[in-house]
Amino acid sequence: MPTAATTATLAIDGGQPVSPTMVPFMKPQLHQQDIDAAHAVLESGMLRAATRCAELEERFATISDARHSLTCSNGTAALQLAYAALFSPGDEILVPAWTFIATATMIVAAGCTPVFVDCLEDTFQMDPEDAAKKITPKTRGIAATHLYGCPVDINAFQALATKHDLKVVYDAAQAHLARYDGKGLGAFGDVVTYSFYATKNLGTGEGGLVTTNDDAIARDIALLRSHGETEKYLHERIGFNYRMNDITGAIGCSRLDRLPQETAARQAAAKRFDAILAEIEGLDAPTITATAEPAWHLYTVKFDPTQFTCTRDRFIDTLKAEGVPTAVHYPRATSDQPALAQWNKNDTPVSSGLTSRVFSLPMHHALTDEHFDTIAKAMSKVAGAYRG
Repeated sequence: MPTAATTATLAIDGGQPVSPTMVPFMKPQLHQQDIDAAHAVLESGMLRAATRCAELEERFATISDARHSLTCSNGTAALQLAYAALFSPGDEILVPAWTFIATATMIVAAGCTPVFVDCLEDTFQMDPEDAAKKITPKTRGIAATHLYGCPVDINAFQALATKHDLKVVYDAAQAHLARYDGKGLGAFGDVVTYSFYATKNLGTGEGGLVTTNDDAIARDIALLRSHGETEKYLHERIGFNYRMNDITGAIGCSRLDRLPQETAARQAAAKRFDAILAEIEGLDAPTITATAEPAWHLYTVKFDPTQFTCTRDRFIDTLKAEGVPTAVHYPRATSDQPALAQWNKNDTPVSSGLTSRVFSLPMHHALTDEHFDTIAKAMSKVAGAYRG
């Protein structure tokens, strides 16, 4: 028998919304201790990269199971440093067709050629089998994103890299504290990159970081991020100015204190969303890669248009009217972006098809029982109204 939630008039059609106030989609605000940490740096006058950046590097290396950790100015710079350290102009690099654009554009910025690999229909992660098909004599590396905070099939990509003598960069911009096979993500690959953008699980406003277990790569990245300088005014190689500052480092250290607990809260939230979606036919919960422990930067749902009388866009507009905001990650596949058109071979159909079938629910560490109740009722009400 239909419930009241499924038979009531939709708010978008003039009915009463499930909630008069909007569920917060994210919770990126700073705590007082973060502000105090930044203020202490301001009072010290030591604004450049110094002790707080060094502390963040040491702690992040430990918590992610990496040998070396190097802060930098942002997540895009982290990718550029990784590619510059590992690849040469003209190299072909396998890259997901379903990821944030920086993973691919920094390959182009390095003078390399991006080769787009389709994603898996269930996990949304880069498809190892499609990657294997696209290896050529010019292929030198793999750039795989741990999308939405869930690790890719690392064992499959490491096996592929070993077989073909490829370097591997893992883009973990959304995957702080995610784990695979019981280990931190820093234990795998040649370089792992992170973003500390304001809305990330560890957000400092801007900022980034790279980890590696190779001493030579760590040294090269350290040179690349600071003008190739080995000592004051002695420059061994061409480099950049991609250093973090100690204000950002202090905020990162402060927020890192809370990150394990906040990650656990996100993981608990994902389980509650799984239970909600299990009751709604046509809305599929995200599938997790085997042996992976996601950090849940985003919780992205797959919409089945054959089960409803509306489009995905109409569905999420209706949810918003009921008090539940959503977002689309992403409205266009990376391979379909105009800036990357010359490398698009139109051979990533799963990625291109997801653009009209996914949406992300609110996901953060501060979701309450009331929030979950609102989301459950709104999802049931909207799905019931548009049931095919």
